[in-house]
Amino acid sequence: MKKIMLFGALLILLLPSARAGTEPLIFNTQDFKPFSYAANGVVSGPGADIIRKVCETMGTACSLRLRPWPRAQHEVRQGKANAMFVIGWNRERSQWLHFSTPIFIARYGFFVRKDNPLDFKEVNDIKGYTVCVYGPSSTSNNLDMIKKKIKDLTIDMTIQDEFAFKKLSGRQSIDAVYSNRDVGYKLIKQLGLTNIRYSGDHLKKDYYIGFSKQFNDKAVVDLFNTTYLKLYKNGSIRELLEQYAMKPVPIE
Repeated sequence: MKKIMLFGALLILLLPSARAGTEPLIFNTQDFKPFSYAANGVVSGPGADIIRKVCETMGTACSLRLRPWPRAQHEVRQGKANAMFVIGWNRERSQWLHFSTPIFIARYGFFVRKDNPLDFKEVNDIKGYTVCVYGPSSTSNNLDMIKKKIKDLTIDMTIQDEFAFKKLSGRQSIDAVYSNRDVGYKLIKQLGLTNIRYSGDHLKKDYYIGFSKQFNDKAVVDLFNTTYLKLYKNGSIRELLEQYAMKPVPIE
């Protein structure tokens, strides 16, 4: 009888679905208001709230860490963290990351000074512009794609989003900032900039949580996504995001 019980215990430990719900998970992020940020030393924001809710429902311990973005990504690549958030999908990332269910819809476009009449509709509208962007990043990659279509465009890359908006406000040799719309609005408010406005969308992109393929069992990602879907269907995700005046990505 003891041998049978021991065998059963070992079998449970070896099953991926059982292990997936019990092993601690580490999630890395960056200061990326309004999606993730530190508040009183705690990683906060809608992305953090969603992860904690899903982990709680899974019965999995999780910890969230705020890092400079290059370090956050490096730690996931090295297996020092399980996942990173929030990120857009691209081909390079898909080679080494499993993606969660989409959790936010991001809008990318151009911010200009209020004395600029630009009503952005198509890429030719910014012909001749010097555009500042945070990078290297998926955001700067989007702008690179625009430059391939219109040669008469100068890209000014910066290592901090806030530097771009300060330069635009101060009329420091740039005509526009290319940014996530919600990030831009948050920074404008945070920095007290009153002479900048959003001129229009360039594209929409889903945001995800990315799990290292090398250091995570696929069962972990599947359980995370299944749990998220359950919380989405029962209205928990919608209720959680309402406090941030956000809505979840619609799921069929």
